Amino acid sequence: MKKFSFLTFFSLAIFAANTNYAQKQQRVLDPQNMRQGETVEYCTTHKKQAALEQNSAYLAGQSIVEAETYEIVKKGSNQKATIYTIPVVFHVLHFAGVENISDEQILNALFILNRDFRKLNSDTANVHPDFQGMPADIEVEFKLATKAPNGTCFSGITRTFSPLSYQGDDGGNQVDAIVSGNNVYNGQWPGNKYLNIFICGDIGGAAGYTTKPSIWGASSMQNGIWILHDYVGAIGTGSTSASRALTHEVGHWLNLDHTWGGNNNPGNTSSCSTDDNVQDTPNCIGVTACLLNSNTCTSDNAYWGFNIRDNVENYMDYSYCSKMFTEGQRTRMRNALQVTSTGRANVVSAANLAAVGASGNPYLCKADFSSDKNTICAGNEVQFSDDSYNAVTTWSWVITPSAGWTFASGSSASSQNPVVVFNTPGMYDIQLTATDGTNSDSETKTGFIRVLGTPETLPYWEGFEAYSSLNNLPNWEVYNAPNNNAFSLESNFGHSGTKCARLNNFGQAASNIDELISTNIDLSVIDTASGSVTLSFRYAYRKRTSSNYEYLKVFVTGNCGENWAQRKTLGGNQLSNQVVSTSWAPTSQADWVTVHMTNVTANYFTDNFRMRFRFEGEGGNNLFLDDINLYAGAPSNDLVLAISEQPSFEQLNLFPNPTDGDLHISFNTNVAGNAQLHITDITGKKVNSYPLHIQVGSNLIITNTTGLASGTYLMILDANGVQTTRSFVVE
Repeated sequence: MKKFSFLTFFSLAIFAANTNYAQKQQRVLDPQNMRQGETVEYCTTHKKQAALEQNSAYLAGQSIVEAETYEIVKKGSNQKATIYTIPVVFHVLHFAGVENISDEQILNALFILNRDFRKLNSDTANVHPDFQGMPADIEVEFKLATKAPNGTCFSGITRTFSPLSYQGDDGGNQVDAIVSGNNVYNGQWPGNKYLNIFICGDIGGAAGYTTKPSIWGASSMQNGIWILHDYVGAIGTGSTSASRALTHEVGHWLNLDHTWGGNNNPGNTSSCSTDDNVQDTPNCIGVTACLLNSNTCTSDNAYWGFNIRDNVENYMDYSYCSKMFTEGQRTRMRNALQVTSTGRANVVSAANLAAVGASGNPYLCKADFSSDKNTICAGNEVQFSDDSYNAVTTWSWVITPSAGWTFASGSSASSQNPVVVFNTPGMYDIQLTATDGTNSDSETKTGFIRVLGTPETLPYWEGFEAYSSLNNLPNWEVYNAPNNNAFSLESNFGHSGTKCARLNNFGQAASNIDELISTNIDLSVIDTASGSVTLSFRYAYRKRTSSNYEYLKVFVTGNCGENWAQRKTLGGNQLSNQVVSTSWAPTSQADWVTVHMTNVTANYFTDNFRMRFRFEGEGGNNLFLDDINLYAGAPSNDLVLAISEQPSFEQLNLFPNPTDGDLHISFNTNVAGNAQLHITDITGKKVNSYPLHIQVGSNLIITNTTGLASGTYLMILDANGVQTTRSFVVE
């Protein structure tokens, strides 16, 4: 089947931008289509519709839909006693950021949908007097589907890790990522069986969009709703003012237009002559704020027979005070649920509700849980979360071994979401047994919690020579995003020995994230007033193509990983400007770059210091790490500079220059040994000095200048009496 892609028919103008994955693209947005105070277009449904209507096959299908709808209206078969249930699946497409919203936020959004469509929202009492008594109970309800297309029981929520969460100009590509990568069922979720709601970090500059019922693509998974994560629900990343966006988009999905008609141009006076195909919504041109006295069209239809103000509190307008549907809108939406050619009638059929697990009372089918962290230091807390589904009534937690931990105050073995304090180092197995009063299920995760032992002491050095694998090491933790390679042990290409850490990045899909995280290290012995710490490491890397822009980032924490601070970024040509089109590995010491970081500041001088190396890939070549050193003062691996060999510094560069933060000093040298880095003012008065250990080949030093006053300074690199000086400016 030909892939259904909105991009085939519609695209927004895009300005090229350097984006670091989870950064929204810069676009030309339509300010007329934006609510006041917002940074996205509120809805682009009718723009999508206009693009689809350029296709003759789509238009031919719509004529069939209209004919069927006409027969339903003529027969008057829309009985008020029927309460329709729509089975919903929320697909969270995330890149491990804030867009990976919680189950609680999704359930809050579902609550708001049901509240609005059943007229259970208390603010209907505050509708403008001209429309008192008009808010309608649509008698449509929404339930999470609990069976995937293959019959797998699930929670009604899927999650997919992909950078496409922030590449929303083609919704079809985002759906493809969900189909192939979600954590429940890798296949199509038919649009004539589920209302699929796709939650993303970016959807082409809009807050939400969908398509109206159509015979074309009726069973397609893309017959769903796209919405930004911060327009989902009123908690988490959502907000009360944005929480009705999903109500608005479901209205479109059920064949409603905007109150001013079938376009995305609120405020155009020409809309007074267009219609939304609903009699009891007054003619208007639309608003983007809560303008209760707005009366934009003076000649209303025969239903009213007189001029009446705009119904700006309607969910299908753009105001911030929407709180109602009308009876006419109710009829139109319920008619849409009886049309068979669009698949909407099948969605709410009794047979389909049973097939997707949305009929009858929910029952427990799976026990599951998660935690806010998996690796901690002794004495730290872990918050466990029950992720079981569905209809759980009791919980029983078992932690093995049974000693070395306690439940925090207010928590117990029968709590739904207990907090546990782990006091003794080691690995802990966690088991949850959940019941719904009739059924029970258990989930056990072996070694789920890791409590780090006594902190390592300075100087700390890691060359990976003692290991046969990086799996389950006491000193290092490997984080691997789904569906890509992880850091592993390399036995042939180390710098100081034969071994190092290797990331097989060559051949990986773009936009992978991989991390190597250290154990806890005691820096509390360093004087916070006068002491300093240097973090040094070596890396080897090549690009695969000249356009690769990949990142190696270094983070540090002083509280065992509760909070991390980024302290180093090497990206693009700064990481390497050399291109090798085949899978690459270093063959000499000259292939390695030595990095010295002096910006581990005093607030990290604790007994639970940790460091994290993160690589963010973009389809480039392999990365190697070795000789990770953390020390006070001069390096511990004391290599003596050869007396007969004088150092030379080539390709010495300072950047950025001017600087208002970190100053990067890069150079090549022909010898290895101890050196000194001096910072002086323009008169030669020494401001700072740092001991260094330089290596043959490329070196990179980072020093922080935030404590320096604005002005011109000198950087002096001194090795074995050979000095090289460069000037730089602090802004």
